[in-house]
Amino acid sequence: MPSAALLPTDLPRPDAVLTEIVRNGVLAVTEEMKTNLMRTAYNMIIYEALDFTVGLFTADGQTVSIGIGLPSFIRGMANAVQAKLARYGPDGIEPGDILVTNDAYITGSHLNHFTFSQPIFFDGKLTAWACCMAHWPDVGGSLGGVTSDIYSEGIQIPVMKYQRAGVVNDDLVEIIKTNVRLPERAMGDLRAQIVAVSTGARRFTELLERYGRSPVLGAIMNIMDQSEAAARERTRSIPDGVYEAESFMDDDGLDIGKPVPIKVRVIKQGDELTVDLSDISPQVRGFFNSGPSTGYSCAQVAYKCLTSPTDYPINDGSFRALKVIVPEGTVVSAVKPAAMRKWMTFPMTVVDTIFKAMAAAIPDRTIAAHHADLVIALFHGISPADGKFFIGFIGPTGGGWGAKRSGDGMSGVVCSNDGDTHNSPCEQLEAKYPILIERHALRPDSGGAGRYRGGLGTEVVVRARSPISVDVQADRMQCAPWGLEDGHAGHPNKVFVTRHTADGPQVIAGKIRNERLRAGDTLHLLAGGGGGFGPPEQRDPAAVANDVRQGYVSEDSARDVYKVAIREGKLDAAATTALRRAMPAR
Repeated sequence: MPSAALLPTDLPRPDAVLTEIVRNGVLAVTEEMKTNLMRTAYNMIIYEALDFTVGLFTADGQTVSIGIGLPSFIRGMANAVQAKLARYGPDGIEPGDILVTNDAYITGSHLNHFTFSQPIFFDGKLTAWACCMAHWPDVGGSLGGVTSDIYSEGIQIPVMKYQRAGVVNDDLVEIIKTNVRLPERAMGDLRAQIVAVSTGARRFTELLERYGRSPVLGAIMNIMDQSEAAARERTRSIPDGVYEAESFMDDDGLDIGKPVPIKVRVIKQGDELTVDLSDISPQVRGFFNSGPSTGYSCAQVAYKCLTSPTDYPINDGSFRALKVIVPEGTVVSAVKPAAMRKWMTFPMTVVDTIFKAMAAAIPDRTIAAHHADLVIALFHGISPADGKFFIGFIGPTGGGWGAKRSGDGMSGVVCSNDGDTHNSPCEQLEAKYPILIERHALRPDSGGAGRYRGGLGTEVVVRARSPISVDVQADRMQCAPWGLEDGHAGHPNKVFVTRHTADGPQVIAGKIRNERLRAGDTLHLLAGGGGGFGPPEQRDPAAVANDVRQGYVSEDSARDVYKVAIREGKLDAAATTALRRAMPAR
């Protein structure tokens, strides 16, 4: 067996030219991994929604380059590689191996995320890893969205070798196929992930062959050191101090209406920053928990945004100045057997709350809160076209992001947890499933008012064309996206079902728990808007008038909130001046 060697620390450092070649090389490798996965995947959630992330890692599991995708996967993928290395040891990994797991407590997410990792050997030495984490819509378990432990959520695959020295473990494949409802599609996505990691291994090997093992690894160390230096320099510009903030989630999915507290503390000293999540809620009885990797991801995503948001590739050097305190057993560090089905929901608000804590210290780098939920609908049923069982999803429903000191928030975009993901095209949904998308539009007045306006949420109305079961476990319907510096809150998320009966419409609102829709019933998904920044009466009247013309803001809101008068669709400057002069001084 070839010898295994982890990343040495005494490598010669190449010059700036080769460093930049390698920097762009690893970015190109992860982009090609991403493209090949999209081209070969079977399920829309991968090839359309892009619910996956690919990456390259050092021999000991440090992040080299993460393909632009879901920001919250950054820690989970590295931890998965390190867990695989710990399971087998450097000498237990050999060329031709491909390792797999969907352990929610390693990845920090739910069982739907299968993670495949391929070791890359060069000159007989373990040199790097190619990794791919992607969402499988079907992993068995309960069809309804309500769970209280991990065992009801689907098949659990511990760290195992899917392929050993080039030979596929057919027994493992049969176990997976037996535990999912749509094995053909699951196997299609499995093969697509194998394509992704084999692409990464092949292309990175070509980089090693062209420039040599030591120069490439030395360049990677240069890149990490440069990322560290940039992050530390930006960290030093933050005033020293202890910053705290809190918010809350609606509930845990089981104890409906019982808020879950979110509290964060950020300590800045010199060129280091600590995110302390010790006071965040303990893990909950319901299914909104996430594993320890996610607590670290929350801190890393926020820190990256505050210090080096445009530095690429995303690598571990950017986080050397960040310390994270996440005690075991919280909603972002849950332990077995906590349910994890909606793992992604709470972390978005944790990141929002970290920004809230830092708003007073660095108001030019923080933003108001955003809609912070996928507002995604899962549905299943029997197709009237062929009598076959189907599983589908609608969303992520784009919402509003918070405004910042220098501009309005973005409208109709996915939440922070999902980064580069997309929603599914209406045409594909209607072609594949017995549903009709009747409306997909921006929500007027949903963005929080302010000197700069929060982004607008969207509304999606879906009509069932045959009986289907729908599950929507959205949150942040009570905790509206807050504004900053006297900016107003945006509208919160909202979901409801309208049953069209002989006696007239009947509305069911709130979390939608595996509700059976009959033909003609409609599902309404309303994503929230972003919070505003600064007092609304300080917004440029011309900008308000333009918002009214575009349908973003109603004339009533323009008059009552922004103190801007609109007459026959045009700005009335004199009346606006009178409205604003009549306001009491702040």
